[in-house]
Amino acid sequence: MTTPTATHAQEHEAAMARVKASPHLHQPRLVRGEHVLDQVHGSGVLGRFNASVAVRITSVVGTMYCAYVFALLALVALPAAIEQGSATVLVNWLSSNFLQLVLLPIIIVGQNVISAAQDARAEADHETLTALHQMSKQQIEILEAQNRILDLLKKRVGEA
Repeated sequence: MTTPTATHAQEHEAAMARVKASPHLHQPRLVRGEHVLDQVHGSGVLGRFNASVAVRITSVVGTMYCAYVFALLALVALPAAIEQGSATVLVNWLSSNFLQLVLLPIIIVGQNVISAAQDARAEADHETLTALHQMSKQQIEILEAQNRILDLLKKRVGEA
């Protein structure tokens, strides 16, 4: 797994400096999962391949259907564990076979649900920020127009 580089941090600092210097020019942006894949595995051919394989495997394993198949697979070994008659063997079957096989896809499904909710909130926040940005730009235009009117009034009062 690749960690964010110093270059990424420097790009972020530069972007923040631009926003602070000229907030009226800033345009809110929406960042989605596919926009950050390069930060995880890199932008090279191997990095893109690794990300693609990981996403495909996760999309298959991270389903409730896979959890059901894994549960059935684990249950195949249950009769042999019971036949041993040892509590240790049953605990081992439960922890090694059943829980690990079944919980993995269920946890991935849960993470997918949480991720979808976060993405939906991020998109809603992006829409709100974009609207607020547009409103701020309109307010600045109105204030600039009012300043021009005030300047004209000051000139007229000064002439009188």
